[in-house]
Amino acid sequence: MAHRLNTNKQFMIGNGILAFAVIFVVVIFVYMSMRLQQQKNGERNFMETYTITLTKGFAGDSLSLLINDSVLVNKKIAEEPFTIEVKRFAEQSALMIVDNATEKLSLFELSEKGGKYRFEKENGEVKQLAQE
Repeated sequence: MAHRLNTNKQFMIGNGILAFAVIFVVVIFVYMSMRLQQQKNGERNFMETYTITLTKGFAGDSLSLLINDSVLVNKKIAEEPFTIEVKRFAEQSALMIVDNATEKLSLFELSEKGGKYRFEKENGEVKQLAQE
């Protein structure tokens, strides 16, 4: 009796081996991608600083100053001008000035290059003055 080749069985085994190879390659690429992203998201230090000055109209107000979701100041402003210097800590930053009495929020976008920002309050509105 002649020995027959079982082509269906050989075809299925070949497809199984190919499927495992594809899964293995996908797992390696996902692992490498996650590892690269963790290295990229590591502690990044920025050299730029923001100098925020409240020049006029804030004396006696209870304010909160926040950059992104970090509270910088939460107190009553006793004297003007009130200045605070903060080192940049995120890719993009936004300054929020919150009047604690009325819970009114004023939002300002901050430059990626740092800088000096001056603000004044007039008729309950916080306005940004020209940068120095």
